[in-house]
Amino acid sequence: MSTALTFAGLTLREAARRKVLRALGLLTLALLGLSAWGFAKLATVDPEFGALTSGEARLFASQLLNLVMFGYSLIAALGTAFLAGPTLSGEVESGQALSILARPVRRATVLAGKWLGLVAFGTGYVFAAGLAQFAVVYWAVGFWPPDPVVGLLLLAAQTTVLMTLALLLATAVSPMASGIVAVGLFGATWVAGVVGSVGELIGNDGVARVGEVSRMLLPTDGLWRGAMHAFQDTTSLAAAGFEGSPFLAIAPLSGGYLLWVAIWLVLIGGLAALSFGRRDV
Repeated sequence: MSTALTFAGLTLREAARRKVLRALGLLTLALLGLSAWGFAKLATVDPEFGALTSGEARLFASQLLNLVMFGYSLIAALGTAFLAGPTLSGEVESGQALSILARPVRRATVLAGKWLGLVAFGTGYVFAAGLAQFAVVYWAVGFWPPDPVVGLLLLAAQTTVLMTLALLLATAVSPMASGIVAVGLFGATWVAGVVGSVGELIGNDGVARVGEVSRMLLPTDGLWRGAMHAFQDTTSLAAAGFEGSPFLAIAPLSGGYLLWVAIWLVLIGGLAALSFGRRDV
């Protein structure tokens, strides 16, 4: 464990030196600035008969916050996916891994340390950016999410899921390819989730099953929907008749689904360790 934690610390230090971290910082600041301007204007919007009431502003803020938080989840997904590839596959291709693996260190320990470091990076980003965004929304319209910690934990879990997949891909393909494939699957799963929600809305079991299967194969969209439920004001949304929207989540995640996410992480992490152990460096 101490060896794995050492590699985790080295992974964090390496991530801090990469240009992708500066890109993440700039994207986050840009999104914070734009959202602050937008939420500040929200209370003065004139829909038809005058400015929004405080209740209406909170209702719209609840929906808009989900859109903004999806932007942060996408930024976190891009960052971790494109960090995982160079952290593992890049070191193998450059020959840097030889200086580490030549020592009496198990490859599984190296992989576990890198995984822990990337999880810490992704979780830290999600909580820092998320809390900053919540503060902006509260300053602008006085809305604070009902379950912010639960929502941020689910977003961090979403980032961990995609990063674990990217690590598995990085044991077999180039760093760039692993990042592209991971982000592509992230987007495809989100689209499949929207399609499945539309199927549930119109009562088509076949279309609804598309979303269900995609959320089992790659749990990123399922975790995102759980985070949406934690961020939005479900009581106001239900009263306003928004419970049928495919872009909202009225029900929280079940304990069984969270258990499947844990099993999924163990399975994909085990495959990554097996693939990395057999890779020729």
